[in-house]
Amino acid sequence: MKYLLKDFITPVTVSRMANLHYFEFINEYHTVDDSHDFCELLYVDRGSVTVNADNYKGELSDNQVIIHRPNEMHSLSCKQNIAPNVIIIGFECLCPQLESFSKKPFTLSTEQKKMLADIMKEGTSVYTPPFDLPNIPDMIKREEFPFGADQMIKLKLEAFLISIIRGNAASQHSSKNEVHEQSRIEAIHQYITENYTEKILLDNICFIFGTNKTTLCQDFKNEYKTTVVNYINSLKVKEAKALLRENKLSVTEISEKLGFNSIHYFSRLFKRMTGHTPKEYTKSIRSKFERS
Repeated sequence: MKYLLKDFITPVTVSRMANLHYFEFINEYHTVDDSHDFCELLYVDRGSVTVNADNYKGELSDNQVIIHRPNEMHSLSCKQNIAPNVIIIGFECLCPQLESFSKKPFTLSTEQKKMLADIMKEGTSVYTPPFDLPNIPDMIKREEFPFGADQMIKLKLEAFLISIIRGNAASQHSSKNEVHEQSRIEAIHQYITENYTEKILLDNICFIFGTNKTTLCQDFKNEYKTTVVNYINSLKVKEAKALLRENKLSVTEISEKLGFNSIHYFSRLFKRMTGHTPKEYTKSIRSKFERS
């Protein structure tokens, strides 16, 4: 029997990559106007930036993404009181459906944020550091990297782009009053994300959401690949890094603001998770962007 093979229809094809970065910008940092012959994805992981581009001028806030089109003039600036965390990925893709993402920010879902994190994780296994320095015209690939990792960047980026294109189309046709049900573990994740500066105990979470510690810890780790405590600590340290870059509060004030009972415990945790003391981190990050 002869079978007829069908070609794949591939409306979203990423052909090449220019760069991928995760920046922890200092407050008042800004880039100069720039343009290039490839797309540039700009995502705000924390805080906000002001975008000045041919197709969009305005704010880009937490969990929002915009994609500059090839040869579009663009720049960004950070406000006086905000030190944002930003992902930038440069890539070639001639998909016309991406045009709308250059004109208006799109807010990522939890699943889409995980997809973007996977792209960054795969990328760091292929490319060599640094990933947090601006204006690197030639990112160098490692001599050796996991089998298929380079191709996985392409596939995961294409899957991410397909997901946001579908999401954008769905949002244009959905009712404004549509209510999306949220699973319990997603609700717990959101609760922690919104209240991590407070003293959050596992017993309190279990009481609020009607579960027990064993189920909570297992379900959370299965879904988010980390423990509840590690996730809370990672949020605290991320916020601490931003507050240090903003340079408005002392280390003691930041420790208190984030709900730590002891500045010494805060400093130990910060060093364990970043490799630097708070003062060392502040000195290194500000010197990096002030000379760029």
